[in-house]
This record gives sequence, C-alpha cells and structure tokens, in this order.
Amino acid sequence: MQIGQKFVGQGYPTYFIAEMSGNHAKKFDEAVAIIKAAKEAGADAVKLQTYTPDTITIKCDSDYFQIKGSIWDGDTLYDLYSKAYMPWEWQPKLKKIANDLGLDLFSSPFDRTAVDFLESMDVPAYKIASCELLDLPLIRYAARTGKPIIMSTGMASLDEIGEAMEAAYSSGARGIILLKCTSSYPAPLESMNLRTIPKIAETFKVPVGLSDHTMSSIVPVAAVCLGACVIEKHFAVSRSHHSCDSEFSLEPSEFKSMVDAVRLVEKALGGIHYGGTDQETVAKGHRRSLFVVENIKAGEVLTEKNIRSIRPGNGLLPKYWDDVLGKKAACDIPRGTPLKWEHVLEPKRIV
Repeated sequence: MQIGQKFVGQGYPTYFIAEMSGNHAKKFDEAVAIIKAAKEAGADAVKLQTYTPDTITIKCDSDYFQIKGSIWDGDTLYDLYSKAYMPWEWQPKLKKIANDLGLDLFSSPFDRTAVDFLESMDVPAYKIASCELLDLPLIRYAARTGKPIIMSTGMASLDEIGEAMEAAYSSGARGIILLKCTSSYPAPLESMNLRTIPKIAETFKVPVGLSDHTMSSIVPVAAVCLGACVIEKHFAVSRSHHSCDSEFSLEPSEFKSMVDAVRLVEKALGGIHYGGTDQETVAKGHRRSLFVVENIKAGEVLTEKNIRSIRPGNGLLPKYWDDVLGKKAACDIPRGTPLKWEHVLEPKRIV
C-alpha cells in the first residue's frame, strides 16, 4: 500500500515510524525537536496521538481507574492522559513541519471527534492502538475515510484480529497493515514472540510490521528478517527529558543505529537466488574439477593415480569421475592439464 509518497510492503524498504506519544512533555518546541531529530535518525514518519483526557476516559478515582502494575503506578488514567496528551491545535502545525522535512505525519485517533479532526488535517493514514483494536465502531469510522489503516495487535486473539480486519475492510479501508505488538512498557525480550509475524502475514494476507516497546535495536532487525515491513518505535530527543514515555523510548543515535542495521540486513536478505552471483565469478574458478596429475600417453588408461579431483575448476566436474575412470586417453595429455571430454576415448558422456 501507499502512505504519503512511499510504498509499504514486501519488496520495498522498511517503513520506520517514530512514535512521539507523550514525549513532547507539553512543550511545542520539544515536539518540533522530536520531529527534526526523527528525520535525521532515518524515520519515514512521525506518529502522534489524538485524544484528550475526556475523550479517552473519565475523571474518577475509583479502583477501576487506578493504574497498577506498570511504570505509571500511582496515577489514575485521567491524570496520566492529562499529562500525556498533545494539544490538538499543535497537530496541524507539526504536520506541516514534518511534511516540509519530507516526513509523513499521522496519528492514532481514540474517538470519532479525533478522526474528524485528523481528516481536516488530511493525514495520509490512521493508526489504531492495541487497546482500541476491539473498538470496532472506531475502526469502522476511521476506515470510512478510505485511508490506509495500521492496527497494532497487542493482546488480541486471532479471532479478535479477524474481527478488526473485517470491520476495516467492510467500511472501506484502502489497505491494512497489522503490527505485531506486546503491550508492555517496556516489553521484555522473551515476550516478543516474533515468529508470529510470518504467521500473521500468512493468515491475513496483508503487510505486517512490528510495534516494538523493547529497548533493543536487535528486535526490529530480527523482525525484518521474519518479514516485517514496518517498524514503529517510541522516540525521544533524550530520555533525560523526562516524560511519561521517555523510559521506553529510543534516543536519536539509537534509532539511527537501528535504521542503519535494518538497511544493511535488507541488502543481505535480497531475493531468492540460486547459482552464482557476479561477485562469485572468481570463487567459481576455485571449485574442484578433474585434472591430469601425471603425464599420460595416448591409449593409456585413466586411473586414480593419474587423474584427481582438485582445485581449480577448469576441468570436467567431479561428478564425471566414475564415467572417465578406466577409460583410455584419446591423446597424449601433459601433467597439469584440465581433463576434457576430448581427452577421453569413447567416454560415456552425460550432460
């Protein structure tokens, strides 16, 4: 599929998304700095999140709304989202800055009003977050825009992914990308289960990527080796600029190292190819072949003593050893001569 000016899928360069999330820390200049740093680090797109505390939850201190078992322990959902959300009036300005730098910019909407707002910005795609994958009405509403839909699959069962796919396709999504995701912040390596990536691609017949919350750059490399064509990583100018998401975000140098590593892997993965490459021309000459290793007179029998399989590869292939052994020489053959069919009297020629 196409996002902005770039094609995304197998056979195209991996598409890198720098997730800003709450790393702007409510400072517009910090958001701009993140976009500029993402460009320098090799990102293809910057992703925002479009919500307010009141569009994503309610202000309530009851136990249901207390955050437990994560890096945000002690906050209520409303308090966390109050600190993390990005003012909506920034987002059109940030999109222009990103576009002027050659970056795509889109967002995760968390309700219909966010979709409407992002449509007014003409974003090139929509990202459905893992926790919203079960919100089929939201998926349908975003899909009706006709834009590509990227959906994270963290926590979702196979059936739940299928339901989200059906909701998007039936409502007019122009294309779908599924991201393997572990919804843990940060995510431990043993929770990643990257072998799921090719299975998702096989099952749903769509491009698959990785939304990665580990602190590793090796995980995206492994994901690309398994077929991932999109990598999304949380991105911050510096983890020392403390924000609600900085703890599990990559800094620019780390993001760039990840991109560079993937680009090298893409070159090495290449395509399916058998036989020699142009670079192997010299090496082909070092294959083994049949050579005359003692002077042989015409009519003399070819034996294990006067012919051998050795390097270089200028003579008959070693697979013809049994076909020439015991045959007579058709002419005098000096030592060091690569054995050819014309040297063999009445050879059993197998092509």
